[in-house]
Amino acid sequence: MATATVMAQDVPLGSAAVQPQSPNLTSEAFLLSGRNDSSDSARTSDISSEKAKIKGFSVKKSSSIKTKKEHGGEYQVDRSASPNRLKTILKAFKHIHDLTPKQVDDFMASYEIYNLDWADVDAMVAAFGPNYQERVGDCLKAYYSVLNHLCSLGDVEKMYIPPLMDKKASVRDNQLLCEESIATLIGLKPGMKVLDLGCGRGRVAAHMASFSGARVTGLNIDSNQIAQAKEFNQQMGFNNEFIVHDQNELPLPFADETFDAFYEIQALSLCKDPSALFKEIYRILKPGSKFALVDWVSLPAYNPADPVHVSLMRRVKPLIGAVGTPTPASFEKALLDAGFDVTRSDNPSIDGLQAPLIDKVDIYFRSIRKLIHGLVKLHALPQHFRTLMDRLCLDGQAFVEMDNMRLITTTYRLVAEKPLKA
Repeated sequence: MATATVMAQDVPLGSAAVQPQSPNLTSEAFLLSGRNDSSDSARTSDISSEKAKIKGFSVKKSSSIKTKKEHGGEYQVDRSASPNRLKTILKAFKHIHDLTPKQVDDFMASYEIYNLDWADVDAMVAAFGPNYQERVGDCLKAYYSVLNHLCSLGDVEKMYIPPLMDKKASVRDNQLLCEESIATLIGLKPGMKVLDLGCGRGRVAAHMASFSGARVTGLNIDSNQIAQAKEFNQQMGFNNEFIVHDQNELPLPFADETFDAFYEIQALSLCKDPSALFKEIYRILKPGSKFALVDWVSLPAYNPADPVHVSLMRRVKPLIGAVGTPTPASFEKALLDAGFDVTRSDNPSIDGLQAPLIDKVDIYFRSIRKLIHGLVKLHALPQHFRTLMDRLCLDGQAFVEMDNMRLITTTYRLVAEKPLKA
């Protein structure tokens, strides 16, 4: 498999191909121009300081959906599908408490995959043998079966730190703003069928269904998360579907032209071959359907010859669960090769930075870690609580530093469309 860097250099896409558009949306709430880092070699532009135009945002909703205004009415989000935080934390706490030694050991051992990269096949084979993809899949299952519960102790139950859409909003509300912007950009409407790749515990799917009326099909590698997704969505009354499936096992289990839209949020860091995956998504989308991703990329400022950059990258990739190292240009090329028209390629965060939200999450979990250390010392909690929290909190500030240096982001946005048939 060609590396992302080679793909970016071989095809320096012209800015006209992916220049951010201004689609006819219900509102302009989420059209952030941001920085357009869509080519490593030929297209870098200054960061726009334009903020989210969220004031006065309105969305058509059914009477059963409650929409709350916060922070003086400056922004508005649909929280009707949000889980009860206390119940979620207590369930996560109990699950972590009851983990077996093998589950803990498998989780800790799973981090070995993040010292490698999909692009370096020789290193993968040397480490795991010719069936390395199967070994990586086993590691990912072990990793996410524990990580989803650790994240549920805080504001990242959905297992992603969102783009900074509004400086006054909480991490969770920025997640909701991000998800609603995706739903708007891909034109979700009642009755549409949409695929959610890497759906996690189904919380995003529930919000999408509540916000748009669409029916979501979610795919995830972890059966534990799929079970939770099914339970939560059934409790909320949504007719969403959830399937255990590894995104690297192609073809996807759907017929041609099944879906009206597609989205994914920070799931492609696990993708072995984005080009092959995007061709599959193209196959299962109907003509005219839209595709949106918000995901991790290495930005043009990152220099693989700079030892400081390389050291930071080695620390951050395990933290964010990244096996591959894509770039905006490599994603664009993969989409174009699959047959899509790329209509938007940008960084949606205000000033192009996630760092304020990353820092909030890091500070919160480091505070929780101190509490857990004390409880373990008093023998009120088992030792593995300390082991897991120490691993979770490792290198959070390296993530903040890389974002502030504009070397990476985990929220790069691409929107594409499958052309209508001639």
